[in-house]
Amino acid sequence: MNLAGPRVAFFPDMFHEVDGVANTSRQFDAFARRWRLPFLNVHAGPENRTFTEGSVSTIELERRWPLVNFDKNHDFDVLLWRYYREVEAAVRNFRADIVHITGPTDVGLMGAMIAYRLQIPLAASWHTNVHQYAERRSMRFFTALPPSWGGNAGHLIRKSTFQIVAQLYQGARVLYAPNQELCELLHRTAGKPCFLMQRGVDTHLFDPAKRHRAGGPFTLGYVGRITPEKNVELLIELEKGLVAAGLKDFRIAVIGQGHSEPQLRENLHFGDFPGVLKGEALARAFANLDLFVFPSETDTFGNVVLEALASGVPTLVTNKGGPKFIGTPGETGYVAANIGEFVRRAGELMTQPELHNAMRNAARQHALAASWDAIFEGVYRGYDTALSCGGAANAA
Repeated sequence: MNLAGPRVAFFPDMFHEVDGVANTSRQFDAFARRWRLPFLNVHAGPENRTFTEGSVSTIELERRWPLVNFDKNHDFDVLLWRYYREVEAAVRNFRADIVHITGPTDVGLMGAMIAYRLQIPLAASWHTNVHQYAERRSMRFFTALPPSWGGNAGHLIRKSTFQIVAQLYQGARVLYAPNQELCELLHRTAGKPCFLMQRGVDTHLFDPAKRHRAGGPFTLGYVGRITPEKNVELLIELEKGLVAAGLKDFRIAVIGQGHSEPQLRENLHFGDFPGVLKGEALARAFANLDLFVFPSETDTFGNVVLEALASGVPTLVTNKGGPKFIGTPGETGYVAANIGEFVRRAGELMTQPELHNAMRNAARQHALAASWDAIFEGVYRGYDTALSCGGAANAA
């Protein structure tokens, strides 16, 4: 890799928050530091501050009232433009070769505008299916309508939101997405080259050796935001299905926070809610699971699925979205098309210890091959392609 460039101005949606986009952004920042790459990181933070460490310069912007709250700790500052002049000046002084945004948030929109005004090539990565989020969160407003009417309204919201967001991505010279299916969709929609930007995992932090349980009930677990777009209600149906199948020696650990937490607390009779965990506490919680259940149908990748595999925990995911591409079905876990399959596959692992142990070992081996450095080296190859040929290549 050319350590002298390109010079990247990075505008991530999230950085300090607890989710996959923020984790990827922190890892990208660490990659630039590790390889001494010229990197300007502009993101929201708890206070306004500017500092430089090694090759990486950081501008943190404090979000202030008025804020639109999408979820706990996920806000949109409608007046973030108050910082525009100083951020644009910083990007100009940094002499950025490319501006990279991660979505249509307050920070991302500012980055796109700066790229346009300074005539700097724009790279845009798609990390969150906001159109599917909009559909799921809007459905509560249509409960009084006939199901077909509500379904049609949801479809219209999803389609319209995608078209609006796609307009931003059409202005980019190069695109990134965490799975091939989404990459091909973006290429068809925006007509721009799209490169894979998958996720890596810290296999030193997430390690089966951190397991301290010896026996006890079989523990299924979920980690992430406890919100409607994550389809967490499926955990309630999964519990009912397991009990109906005569399986009662289990617990369901729900790690995280979000708007749907009260619903799960009320309806999960075998549930445990430790809240948000980070670092070593999260790594130990992963290692002490027996099966990781991720019901989301909207995730573009699913970092937590890879973290579970690194912890030696088989995974059970839906057949929609990016998580189905992580791991090897039948070896490191299962992909389920409906609640019946979720119940059946979970029951198999609960009652077949030899199969369960084989999957635990296979899960860890699969994760050991997932390197963050390899992921971001691919991102830089995308930059080089965009800068050398104007983004004409079809990377999708």
